[in-house]
Amino acid sequence: NSRIWTQSQQFEEKLAELNEHMEKVIQMYLRNEYATITEYNAEAGAVAEKYHFLVIASFPANFSETAARRLRNIAASGARCGVYTLIHWDSRIAPPQDFVPDELRKNSVCLSRAENSFILSNWHPQGVKLLLDAPPADEFATHFLHQVGQTSKDSTRVEVPFEQVAPPASQLWTEETTEELRVPIGRSGATKLQHLAIGKGTRQHTLIAGKTGSGKSTLFHIIITNLALRCSPEQVEFYLVDFKKGVEFKCYGARKLPHAKVVAIESDREFGLSVLQRVDDELRRRGDMFRKVGAQDIAGYKRNGGAEPVPRTLLMIDEFQEFFVEEDRVSQGAAVLLDRIVRQGRAFGIHVLLGSQTLGGAYTLARATIGQMVIRIALQCNEADAYLIMDQDNPAPRLLSRPGEGIYNDAAGAIEGNSPFQAVWLPDTVRDTALKRVRDFADKSEHNYPGPIVFEGNAPADVRDNLPLHAALEVAPAAPPQPPRVWLGAPNSIKGPTEAVFLRQSGGNLLVVAQSEERSLSILTVALMSLAAQYPREAARFIIFDNTPPSSSQREYLQRAVDALPHQVVLAGNAELPEIMSSLSDELKKRAEGANSDAPEIFVLIQGIQNFKKLRQEDEFSFSGSESGTTPAAALVNLITEGPARGMHAIVTCDTYNNVSRFLGRKALSEFEMRVVFQMSASDSASLIDAPNASTLGLHRALFYNEREGSLETFRPYAQPDTGWIEEIARHFSRSEPVPK
Repeated sequence: NSRIWTQSQQFEEKLAELNEHMEKVIQMYLRNEYATITEYNAEAGAVAEKYHFLVIASFPANFSETAARRLRNIAASGARCGVYTLIHWDSRIAPPQDFVPDELRKNSVCLSRAENSFILSNWHPQGVKLLLDAPPADEFATHFLHQVGQTSKDSTRVEVPFEQVAPPASQLWTEETTEELRVPIGRSGATKLQHLAIGKGTRQHTLIAGKTGSGKSTLFHIIITNLALRCSPEQVEFYLVDFKKGVEFKCYGARKLPHAKVVAIESDREFGLSVLQRVDDELRRRGDMFRKVGAQDIAGYKRNGGAEPVPRTLLMIDEFQEFFVEEDRVSQGAAVLLDRIVRQGRAFGIHVLLGSQTLGGAYTLARATIGQMVIRIALQCNEADAYLIMDQDNPAPRLLSRPGEGIYNDAAGAIEGNSPFQAVWLPDTVRDTALKRVRDFADKSEHNYPGPIVFEGNAPADVRDNLPLHAALEVAPAAPPQPPRVWLGAPNSIKGPTEAVFLRQSGGNLLVVAQSEERSLSILTVALMSLAAQYPREAARFIIFDNTPPSSSQREYLQRAVDALPHQVVLAGNAELPEIMSSLSDELKKRAEGANSDAPEIFVLIQGIQNFKKLRQEDEFSFSGSESGTTPAAALVNLITEGPARGMHAIVTCDTYNNVSRFLGRKALSEFEMRVVFQMSASDSASLIDAPNASTLGLHRALFYNEREGSLETFRPYAQPDTGWIEEIARHFSRSEPVPK
């Protein structure tokens, strides 16, 4: 145990722990089945219970009456539980009051000091001497103890192989869940398996609690992996949400687990809420299905001729209390949805498994909802949480002492429902091998199992996952889109990508405010590719302003993007700005007069408007109608205000709100009805999107504000596409556009 205890209070605490351990052994392992822990261990194998030795020097020094009483209890009953004592009694020290030495002696082998040796107090026949071994040399003892200490570092770890609960290869996807979902999760006692059994009676939902390192995440993995091996996606499906700052569920997205519908890693509260909404929608859909055939549960639906597969749906949320860390619409919505799913889901095969490190504190689910969750699984936790997850008269979880050791209770926490068990150990390599088997088996089947929607909150979105853009690139457009759209990133909810739609009406411009040039360049590049994928070659023109030197990495990157497109694209800098803005002003006049009605759509993309001094407007009221279009700054304002209705749109990026004010002014800003903002101060956020929300944005998050629709959406912007993706785009265009640029 790495130290020696010397203080009276420490004696009381450690002896109390040993007494609790004995209570656990008797209640959980021996019961009325085994006389001693030795009998239990003979059958238990990997879950054998270790022996304990209590070594006391100079007893009864520093022993209080409480400590002495606890020691007496250990000496009387400890041997049966594998707790043994080695006590050195210093006869010069008086024992505590009311302590009777004979009570300790009668349960011990007693050695007494004679003149030159020791004798067995209760056994000393004539002519027999007790010869004790000589103590080892100090050097040997030090080395030996060091070796023992190193070897015993993981001695408290108990590992039951996952293979003990996994199905054989011949039984992959063979189990039915119509009547009940049953999956083994560990060993109970010496020889039995512990099952998680959901779907019968009141046993519909599960609450799992355990402190850090108790094995809670491993238990989730055991349930998911074992069910994926045993049941087909027609029998069970998962919605997986992880609010921990980790990537526990990432493997299920990476392996495209066919049973998983949604995998949320380091999830946002907003995305978690959208998962609840999706499950709630499924609950309502199943309700309509069941009513049509006059059924009340899955078994009745199948008996009454229901043709559509109705798998058991497991909504699994780790650290669910994150929903309730703030008193806002998310926490209120989550509380209502969770309560409805828990109360009504049982009839439709929808079950909730919630995990948490603690159920205490203000930020947690209503006790009425928790009361509906009849199955409780307690892993190592403190005494307060032991009473919260179980019944107020059931403190058993406080006795749990090692990772993976738990109590399964399907009686809403009542003490008579306790079933102690040891969860199996599922290493990452074993889990990944099992998931690969499942994926390979799914690929060989006649059904198409695409895998889950994956939300990875700790990483930027990948443009390769944008299915609408991929579809647009696959087919050469025959006509201009109605209307064109730019895809900005992955949403913070279960829906299609976040998009900006460019209508032919005032305000049809997009402003991006980001201090990071890489972020604004990413949005600009994906916007360019998105628009090009939707327009035939002759139906759109693109003008890109970038003021970085021609040899810079940013200019070279943009040049590669331009070279990939078959459309008419101009990449210009500050020198070409007056001439191009003048030509755009002339084009706008022609369109205003009714000429060029069939002219191509024009998109002007400005990367970092703060780098173009000629576009700066110190006084937005200095431009009269007669002067409009005479300077690049005036031409830009005219383009922004009059262009969208005539098929000329602006996509502008800027670094700060101050520069937005300097270069655009209030009048021009009002014509950007679509705005993307990254993290900034609350006041700047309020000025740009009428809300301070951008001040709380984290990494890989942005807000899309649509003034016309009055919407504000959090999303994950796309990471800057690599040159490999741009080359793929070029190949797509070369196949669909045989005419050289």
